[in-house]
Amino acid sequence: MVTNARAEKPGKVALKMAVSAVLFAGLCAAASRLAGGAEHGRWYSIAPPLLAIFLAFLTRHVIFSLGLAFLVGGLLCHVPEAPLFAGSWSHGYLAAGAMLRATAADVGNLKILAFIPPVFVMIELIIASGGFNGVVLWLMRWIRGKRSAQTQTAVLGVLCFIDDYANAIIVGSMMQPVTDRFRISREKLAFIVDATSAPISGLAIVSTWIAYEVGLFGTVSAELGFGRGGYAMFFDALSYRFYCLFMILFVFVNILAGRDFGPMRRAEAKAEGGGLPTADDGAPALRVEGRALNAVIPLAAFLGFHVCGLWLDGGGPAKLAAGGSPGSWVYWQDVIGHAENSTVMLAGAAVFGLTVALACGLLTRALPPRAVGRCFCNGVKRAMMPACVLVLAWSLKRSCDTLQTGEFLTGILAERISPLAFPAILFAVASLTSFATGTSWGTMAILIPTGIPIAFAMDGGVYGLTTMISLGAVLDGAIFGDHCSPISDTTIISSVSADCDLMQHVRTQLPYSLSVAAVALACGYIPSVFGVGWAYSAAAGAAAMATLFGVVILCRRPSAL
Repeated sequence: MVTNARAEKPGKVALKMAVSAVLFAGLCAAASRLAGGAEHGRWYSIAPPLLAIFLAFLTRHVIFSLGLAFLVGGLLCHVPEAPLFAGSWSHGYLAAGAMLRATAADVGNLKILAFIPPVFVMIELIIASGGFNGVVLWLMRWIRGKRSAQTQTAVLGVLCFIDDYANAIIVGSMMQPVTDRFRISREKLAFIVDATSAPISGLAIVSTWIAYEVGLFGTVSAELGFGRGGYAMFFDALSYRFYCLFMILFVFVNILAGRDFGPMRRAEAKAEGGGLPTADDGAPALRVEGRALNAVIPLAAFLGFHVCGLWLDGGGPAKLAAGGSPGSWVYWQDVIGHAENSTVMLAGAAVFGLTVALACGLLTRALPPRAVGRCFCNGVKRAMMPACVLVLAWSLKRSCDTLQTGEFLTGILAERISPLAFPAILFAVASLTSFATGTSWGTMAILIPTGIPIAFAMDGGVYGLTTMISLGAVLDGAIFGDHCSPISDTTIISSVSADCDLMQHVRTQLPYSLSVAAVALACGYIPSVFGVGWAYSAAAGAAAMATLFGVVILCRRPSAL
């Protein structure tokens, strides 16, 4: 993965460190004050994720930041109980080691890690056999500039709605040569990939996310007696998924306007001036002639294997025999909703795609046999960085689970919320929790069982408007924080697939995500509580984005399109 670290003046570095230290201390002091009694949990449970985030922004060394924060998390599990006792410190170090071992041995984590090396080897084989170069040459017939290149990238992201990981890998890897050719920054590519992965998969009624979301809804419905099924609640909440809907709209408005702001504008200006990073040394070069089928066939095999695997795992044949129709959305909702091994299918799809890519390259004689070993080595080497970051991020999450970071954040805020402001603040709490812990699914698992009963009580013990808006707020807040957190697996994979430095991706994407979150709050969650219809909120959100980019257009000179 390419890094963009650059030297900074000592005075600027010292100022950043001082400001970060003050902010860190202030947030910890505020948490301690808000915690009050022991019933809210341990205030210092927020220290590890905060430390990881601040260090990552300061140093731009993600592995160091995650490793140190994770170690601090292990120490905080024991040291505060007896800080002057040497045994507490040794127990803390042992706890950190145990968490790391447990993370590395976790079956669910291993299933995700198993798919990363074969995917990168597949990509190396496709590049070496001229596949991506062929796709570029084919796309050039319709792409005439930066705007159309970005539009193609966004449309591909919307179409790959089945899974966020598959989405990021396919779209980022396929479109990188195209966006490079039109001098679109890697940061902009990573943003488009990230903004059309989790937000799309979270909204799609047929995706690997749907089973998890519906399962959580079904559980809370059974406990509180809503009388609604999980799918019915999902569709109830769909109209209140303002962040995801506005983020997708933002991507296309941004492309149409042809303007950027904040750090993204500087990244685009650098790319326009020829500042794109070069590929890693030793990577196979693109073949001039290009063979698009050497990319299309393996990627189609990868996606097809994944969908077929989900179909088989979810009992598709039995449901078909029972009279289900493959042309019905309900049929596919039911099938994918019952798939229990989506990550296994993803790993199998990666191996299958690798095999097909190898066969295509050799059969077309576009891939020299002597280059195969180099492709495997380069692919495995490229996979090591994201794999290490993911393991450390998961270990940090495990320490947060032990310290009950999510429960603490929920507990200190739940009693301080007005009924009319509850969905908006629930969105903010979910955003903060997922940003701090780096997990959208974990945030959903924490806040749906704890926040939805509060909304239900505010509705007077009936399944009403506040409850439905709150369902959407939790899901969207979880995706917002996960979307821009430097310790999130989807953020990491999006940056890797676009070959963009992780912290540069986070720095450039964060202002855009915050802008969309502000629009979602102002035009969506707050008005909806007062009965404003979805259509009016959507229109207001679109107008707000048009105004935002109108101001940017008036204040900035146009870029080349």
